[in-house]
Formats: sequence, C-alpha cells, structure tokens
Amino acid sequence: MRLGLFTPIFNGLPLDALLVELKKYPQIEALEIGTGGWPGNSHLDLDGLLASKEAARAYRTKLEDAGLTISALSCHGNPVHPKKEIAGRDDEVLRKTVRLAEQIHVPVVVTFSGCPGGSAQDVTPNWITAAWPPEFSDALAWQWEERLIPYWKGAAQFAKDAGVKIALEAHPGFCVYNPETVLRLRAAVGDSVGINLDPSHLWWQGIDIPAAIAALGEAIFHFHAKDVAIHGAMRDVNGVLDTKSYREMAKRSWLFRSVGWGHSELEWKRIASALRLAGYDYVMSIEHEDALASTHEGLSSAISMLSRVLLKEPPVEAWWA
Repeated sequence: MRLGLFTPIFNGLPLDALLVELKKYPQIEALEIGTGGWPGNSHLDLDGLLASKEAARAYRTKLEDAGLTISALSCHGNPVHPKKEIAGRDDEVLRKTVRLAEQIHVPVVVTFSGCPGGSAQDVTPNWITAAWPPEFSDALAWQWEERLIPYWKGAAQFAKDAGVKIALEAHPGFCVYNPETVLRLRAAVGDSVGINLDPSHLWWQGIDIPAAIAALGEAIFHFHAKDVAIHGAMRDVNGVLDTKSYREMAKRSWLFRSVGWGHSELEWKRIASALRLAGYDYVMSIEHEDALASTHEGLSSAISMLSRVLLKEPPVEAWWA
C-alpha cells in the first residue's frame, strides 16, 4: 500500500503551489483530487480538462513529473437530492468526473450515495435511522426502491462502460452509511460500485473496522486515513448521535482527528493487516479534518504513524508455506 493525500486541506493553494508544498512530505505518492461538490475543485479545472485532451494529458504529466499519481477523483454530492436542480447538478458533476477519470486513466471516482426525501413531496433529504413508527419503514423502502436503486443502476452502468469504479463514502446522513448498506446497494446495481472506506465515519457508530473490512472484501475500492476521538463522558450521557456544531468541540460525543489522535498505532496496524487480508493493496489517502491540529501538525502526525504501519517491502514467505 502507498500513502496518498486528499487535497482539499490545501484548497487555498493553486496546483503549482500545492506541488511545491508537497515537497515537504516526500512520503506522499498519490493524490485524491476534488472535481466539484463539497471538496471543491481548487486543483483541477473539470470542464477545461474535458474540453482538451492536450490539457488533460499535460495535467497528468505535471503530476507525474512531480513524482505523483492520482489515486481517485472525488466529487462528494447528493445526486438523489429531492430538489431536482441540486440532484441534476451533482449528477452532472459525477458523470463529468467519470468521463475525466476515463480520459486520464484514473481507476476510481469517490462520491456519496446521496439521500432523497422521505416521499415524492419532500424537498429536504431525510436520513432515516429507525424502523418505527411504521411511516419510517415505508419511507425507507420508498427511498431505496424509487430513488436510490434506480439512480445508481444507471450511474453504475455509466461508470462501468467507462472502465471506472465508483467508491461510495459510507457517511451518516446518506442512505449508504455502513457496510450493510454498501453491500445492499452493490448487490442491486452491480460490482462497479463499492466503498471508499473511511474509518472515522464508522468508529463512532460502534463498528469494528477490521471486521468491516473482512465483510466488505473486494468491494473496497479506496481508503481514507482519518481518525475520530470518542468523548467518553459525553457519549455515556448522550450516546453517539450528535447534532451539535463541530465548533462546540468540548460538548460533542466525538470529533474527527488526525490519524493516531483517536486510535492507537496497534489499531491502525490491525486495519492495515485486515486490508492486506482482504486483498486491498492500493492507497491510504490521508484526509485532514482535525480542528485541534494545524495542517502541518495533522498531516505530519498521520504520515509518521502510517509510515510505520504500512510495510513497503513484500512479506517474506513463511518457512512452512
């Protein structure tokens, strides 16, 4: 496995300045680059590259000359949003991103599954987390059968025709938020859809990450290296479903942290080992969303731990093999 970086932490820098900044972190070998949606597109002109094969080729060459590859293009959005104008916008960005990935030979596009309303009349996404009262179960069935599966059948086929894999980031607030929902959607729409596995969104739900990795297996297309710290005193009183602002850090049940500031090195070694056992040998893409650490502090800390966790040499064949 190789170390990568999800670039929105440097959204204030243009591409050339980003490449200069990354010389401080020679362990980073791959970039995950936003094309639109919530990560934005500070380091890539989606329409411009699609309009010119020469520009697209020059863009990729510039990264290669800097010793970098692209692990994924990311366009986190909600293509099943109940407002048609938002759904249409995010679907357009996704399809453009898939086309660009095909053009510049990037194998993975990362996004969200999205979340529709609870009925055809809703205008606000409705993330349903309980089976009762019965209206919730009815609304959940409607979401999957009438919105989620029909949309992703088309999008999955579009990606498959382009030779690109869609890695859905399992994220609470959207219909796909844990391994079970990833595998349910994958079974319904095809194997060009899998997961961008981000432990930080699973730990606070009470999920054991190595167990999740074993269950997901070949459905793991990409991996975000991000940690989360559980505030035990708050969790013990209020549980883990927390709608307080991320600015109210001391009052929340959990916070996103840089790798190593929420879980131990041993836990991250368990994760790396589970990924190898599952056949994943691609990129750990560092995502920095730690409000308690500066960009340099958080990134340096993550690189330091993950460099110890990821073995660069192939494993030695055991004497009894």
